[in-house]
Amino acid sequence: MSGSSLYNAIMTERPTALILTAPGINCDEELCEAFTLAGANPIRVHIKQLVENPERLDEADLIGLPGGFSYGDAVAAGRIAAQVIRAHLWDGLRRAIERGVPMIAPCNGFQIAVQAGLLPGPDPDADLTDTPPSPRVALVDNESARFIDRWVRVEYPTDTICIWTRGLEPEPGGAMLPIAHGEGRFMSGGQLDSLQDSGRVAVRYAADDDPNGSEGAVAGICDASGLILGLMPHPERYTRWTQHPSWTRHGLDQLEGDPPGLAMFRNAVAWVRSHKSAAMQA
Repeated sequence: MSGSSLYNAIMTERPTALILTAPGINCDEELCEAFTLAGANPIRVHIKQLVENPERLDEADLIGLPGGFSYGDAVAAGRIAAQVIRAHLWDGLRRAIERGVPMIAPCNGFQIAVQAGLLPGPDPDADLTDTPPSPRVALVDNESARFIDRWVRVEYPTDTICIWTRGLEPEPGGAMLPIAHGEGRFMSGGQLDSLQDSGRVAVRYAADDDPNGSEGAVAGICDASGLILGLMPHPERYTRWTQHPSWTRHGLDQLEGDPPGLAMFRNAVAWVRSHKSAAMQA
């Protein structure tokens, strides 16, 4: 196969997106649809199947931890699923991280990721540990002490290193994403300055639209590689313009492009394809 033919084959290939499911997870269908629309081939795998065969993680080009109420959010939101990951799946996920597999963890997935030790991950000058680290940030009860289900305005920092959100443009009137959570208030544990200075803040709530009292209005962070994104909003629920509450007010030019939610997934799929191509040509 010629170099150009190999490149074209890779750039049209549908990378495999492994979607982890568990009791109480309820956004796996939306996550699968988002990956499908972005050009990936999603495969749902129950957490018990991964515990029995963690090598399945080695097949993934992308990984998604969906939202929902895993294990009924018993003890705390995402706690039990995180403990299963720490006890049984850390080695497999560590291998995926070392291979450079992009991961996304919306809402309950974010809560799972921070308690499992996946986010914020090691500092830029540190190595990933063989054993799960203790959680360094937290997602706690909303300041209102209420479950919040609505659309919020968000911002994408221009200096972020996150491959999922980098380059996203704001919509007229401000970018918006849907949220639905009761434990979404981000607490940095004294690491906010470090996260900001290293470009690991990937999404912020707009200044006057922080729904839960998050420190620094942080809505999402990434690890030091920029590949692992955790966020409380649900980009997988905004892959079509018609899902926006005011989509009929958007201009026709805007409706020809991708909604921000879908754009995030396209960013990740494009990253996988480009790096596969570079690896094959090296």
